Amino acid sequence: MTEFNSSAGDHDQDEGTRIRKVYDHMEIVEKSRQALLARKPFSVRHQIYIAYALVFLFAVGVATTLITNIYQIKNGLQFLEFVNDFASEIQQARRYEKNFFLYGTNLDDALENIHLAKTIFDHNADQFATIMGQEKQRSLQARISAYEQLLDRLKQIQRRSPELLTDANLMARIEDDLRKNGKEMVDLAQGLIRSEKENLSITLDRSRDIHIFSMVVLLLFLAVHVYLLVARIYSTLKRFSSYAQRIAAGDITPITPKRRFRDEFTELAIAINEMIKEMDAREAALIQTHKMRAVGTLTAGVAHELNNPLNNIMLTIHMLIEDYPELSDEERLDMMQDVANETGRAKNIIANLLDFARESATTIETLDLEKLLEDTISLAQNQVRLSGIKIELQVTENLPQIHGDRQKLQQVFLNLILNAVDASKKGDKVQVMALPAEKPNHVAVKVIDYGTGIPKHILPSIFDPFFTTKAKGKGTGLGLSVSQGIIAKHGGQIEVASEEGSGSTFTVVLPVTTFPKEVPLI
Repeated sequence: MTEFNSSAGDHDQDEGTRIRKVYDHMEIVEKSRQALLARKPFSVRHQIYIAYALVFLFAVGVATTLITNIYQIKNGLQFLEFVNDFASEIQQARRYEKNFFLYGTNLDDALENIHLAKTIFDHNADQFATIMGQEKQRSLQARISAYEQLLDRLKQIQRRSPELLTDANLMARIEDDLRKNGKEMVDLAQGLIRSEKENLSITLDRSRDIHIFSMVVLLLFLAVHVYLLVARIYSTLKRFSSYAQRIAAGDITPITPKRRFRDEFTELAIAINEMIKEMDAREAALIQTHKMRAVGTLTAGVAHELNNPLNNIMLTIHMLIEDYPELSDEERLDMMQDVANETGRAKNIIANLLDFARESATTIETLDLEKLLEDTISLAQNQVRLSGIKIELQVTENLPQIHGDRQKLQQVFLNLILNAVDASKKGDKVQVMALPAEKPNHVAVKVIDYGTGIPKHILPSIFDPFFTTKAKGKGTGLGLSVSQGIIAKHGGQIEVASEEGSGSTFTVVLPVTTFPKEVPLI
């Protein structure tokens, strides 16, 4: 009775440990979620929006500069046109001035041209002042007025005192003044034309440079932005690919923050963490369901095996009761020893079954593969004996040890052995072999039967959950699926080779140096 209480206490302790690990795992997932959400947001969408906003602002700045240049060019061309008209009127007035002094004609024409030149100058005085400067603008204005006044004086002399036109000295002074003012006006006008042309050339060169510069800057910015965007997305996808490979290898540690900001991938990381938790819970349920089915399968063999020691105990006790007065002390001790031996035998059978059935937390330890296989075969021996099947165990000498969870690996090997027994006929044999694998630093366990085999069309589906070829009520279709998950968490794999009618070979490949991460099952 004490033994059973101890087992119950151990079970309660294991259950408490499992529950604590469940809560620890949930707390880790929750802390990971909070850490992922605590970062400042900077999504891919924000990065694209910011890039487009910068491009838009840059384009607006360039467009504004170009529009300003276009207006400057337009105003410059208009002013250049005014200056050309102004210079043309001045030059025309000077030609008529020369005609007057040579032939006495065209004085009115000269006056008309200088009046037109003055009108053009007055209408664009501000632009002249801007281009030439205030001092030169006033100097040119003074020259125009002086030139105009000299022509008016000649007109008055011609009209009122024609005889003065013959005064050589007077006419020479007037002519010299006209030529001096006219020359300075033409020089200033031509200088103004040259200056405005230079300004227009500078403005056109600036527009060209702005076009080239803006195009180069825009292309460089877009290239850098695309590179950063692609690098960000690619690196994140690469990280999530590594997460998927890690999870597939059995490491279900929650995803933690890797960057200083959160983006669209943060929600994906949170969803994966929740998926890990849910997947862990479902896998634990599947494992336990399959384990209970295995326990049910073993119960028949255990019940048959228990009958023998119980019958022997009953017979011995009856003999002891009936013949007690006639038995010597030595015979009585021998009979009591037989009862003790048979009771120990029954106890071992029940203990093995309880050890297998009891759920416990994952415990990674160094395992002797030969001893593990012997214990597993011993656990299945009762069922094997009832089926009339013979099991042969062959283990290569000096086989390296492995690391893993004894109970879960025993569950995998037990499932494969029972499947092999179910597929065999009475009198057949099942071979269990442990040997170095073809893959370096790995060992292989082969479970070989010579039964019905697996048809080729269903061979790819045998590891799918709930897929079974057994009759209704005799199989859940979870055994191989759960076994594959357990082996994957140990860093290994299960392979199968089968021919219909010739039997099947299931090969479990396990690493000899890999220490799988301890994973709490929910």
